[in-house]
Amino acid sequence: MKTVDPLHGVAAFLAVAEHQGFTAGAAALGLTRATVSAQVADLEARLGVRLLHRSTRNVRLTPAGQAYRDRLADLPGRLTEAERAARAEQTVPEGRLRVTAPPDLGLRFLVPWVTEFLRQHPGISIDMELSNAPRNLIESRFDLAIRGTLDVGPNLITRALGQSRLITCARADYLMRRGVPDRPGDLAGHDTLHFSGLRQGRTWTFLRGEERIDVPVNPRMEMSEGWALRSAALEGAGVVQLPAFIVGHDVREGRLVPVLSDWQGRPVPLHAVYPDNRLIAARVRAFVSFLAAKAKAEIDLQPT
Repeated sequence: MKTVDPLHGVAAFLAVAEHQGFTAGAAALGLTRATVSAQVADLEARLGVRLLHRSTRNVRLTPAGQAYRDRLADLPGRLTEAERAARAEQTVPEGRLRVTAPPDLGLRFLVPWVTEFLRQHPGISIDMELSNAPRNLIESRFDLAIRGTLDVGPNLITRALGQSRLITCARADYLMRRGVPDRPGDLAGHDTLHFSGLRQGRTWTFLRGEERIDVPVNPRMEMSEGWALRSAALEGAGVVQLPAFIVGHDVREGRLVPVLSDWQGRPVPLHAVYPDNRLIAARVRAFVSFLAAKAKAEIDLQPT
């Protein structure tokens, strides 16, 4: 079935009506008189009504044509405004920005960052989902996702923002009771607090030069949010392995004590991911650039 363009012939009709002639109307549109005449004829055929009285001397509106024109009077202005709004998407950082990000990163950094960003860009508003759940950005209509390790699907752009080293740590009084592990394998004798979202499951990986040790853990406590695990470690519940962006400040301030410091966990990368449109909205570009600058200045989002 052939699809009919509802706007076909409308511009031609309005130009002829405004300039009271096919030749003048065609000149205003930059089209030939024959093209404009054919488009108006197609429009009349589709509507099933004559819009213009034609004579050798002039062109005037029929009653139906006058009624049709009256109801389309604001169309050119609305189209111009729509075009201006569409172009502004690429040049002016404004509008609503839908973002999905991990809760742990949101609580530690994103909430204050977003507050600062909104102060700098009064024309932007942000709808931010804090969730570890995978999201199809296009189907869910998110403008941007902030994620760690991920599989980047087709039609997506990823920009590295930073990476956060893993820290294995516990509260001092827990270590006084249970002892300080000397090697990764010693964790078998400890209460471990495990992040259930790890792709490798209940395994902690340790690196030292070319040496790698994968330690299976039987967690005393397992949770799906790193911030909650941090709270458990601060209560002395056991040994936890979390990114520096969650526990780095606790280690620096002495609330948690690092262990196995001569071993490194694999760093957790941080990416901004957004749909691969050729013309990225200005608000997305502005936010990604802002995030990159803020991440670069944070010690807990650097590999060392």
